Amino acid sequence: MLRLPGLIDPHVHMREPGAVHKEDWDTGTAAALAGGFTAVLAMPNTRPPIFDEQTLSLSLEAARQKARCDYAQFVGAGPENAGALPGLASRAAGLKMYLDMTFGQLRLDDMALWQQHFQNWPSDSPLVVHAESRSMAAAVLMAAIYDRPVHIAHISLREEILIIKAARERGIKVTCEVTPHHLFLTEDDSKSGGLSAGPGRSEVRPRLAQRSDVNALWENLDVIDCFATDHAPHTLQEKDSQSPPPGFPGLETALPLLLTAVRAGRLRVDDIVEKCVTNPRQIFRLPAQAETWVEIDEEASCEIRAADHFSRCGWTPFEGWKVRGRVQRVVLRGNEVFKDGKVIGQPGTGHDLRASG
Repeated sequence: MLRLPGLIDPHVHMREPGAVHKEDWDTGTAAALAGGFTAVLAMPNTRPPIFDEQTLSLSLEAARQKARCDYAQFVGAGPENAGALPGLASRAAGLKMYLDMTFGQLRLDDMALWQQHFQNWPSDSPLVVHAESRSMAAAVLMAAIYDRPVHIAHISLREEILIIKAARERGIKVTCEVTPHHLFLTEDDSKSGGLSAGPGRSEVRPRLAQRSDVNALWENLDVIDCFATDHAPHTLQEKDSQSPPPGFPGLETALPLLLTAVRAGRLRVDDIVEKCVTNPRQIFRLPAQAETWVEIDEEASCEIRAADHFSRCGWTPFEGWKVRGRVQRVVLRGNEVFKDGKVIGQPGTGHDLRASG
């Protein structure tokens, strides 16, 4: 058996409040444990969004009652809350800014609004941006202007990784993450595998990129700080509708895909530990999880099947993929929480990482 520390996913969508028909803190954290993740950081674009003291308390209370693994909750930057949010920093995973493709109370249309959040949010608390292409370059500029760390979510393009690399060489405090689906899928895959059943199933943001972009990500793995799933579950009915929402589930497929890449010589086990444990803990300032580990059967051959998963959404873009490596057992703080395909950890046993930090 291969033993790894409990993995950390710094980018998940639990869909609670407002869309628990496709995921909640119970099913989402069960999926996390089944995938080898003992800590998750949840994004704020729920219904209502998590953007003030009331909504943060609402989400944390739901997590307190339901979460089976450890957790923290991001707050979202909006056009009118830059002054109020810093008071919530000690309770939040960090601040999330949506600089591309969002609506409603988290929409930031004006870069002057970005400036307010970059100025006001405490520099010792994580600041994460959803920013693509040119808006990502603008976010890196903001990090340089205000001399503060910024973390770029789910990069997907060659131009993005090259800008981040150049910025870091000049001392700008920027880190980044990549998702397994942006490492293992391209825009051509929308016509095959688990995505072929309908055009809506390939909808994701950032969009699946070209092969040259994917190659650039693999060629610059040393620039990538974290593997993050961006677990964004939607039901099949929603994905196959006339207006399919973007997003893929990912908590239960990430580790098998990465272990298969190890088997193929594209990654090392040490890379997984660095990008799924060491770096996320440092970037997001998370406490260590004592007596916490994952046991993996490296030799197990598996076929990815959504029917075997714990996520409520009921599908995966990797349906039918052959992978090597299966999570056999997960121990969280000395307690067995997953074993032989069964989630043992009970709802409400997860710890708030900010409360315990």
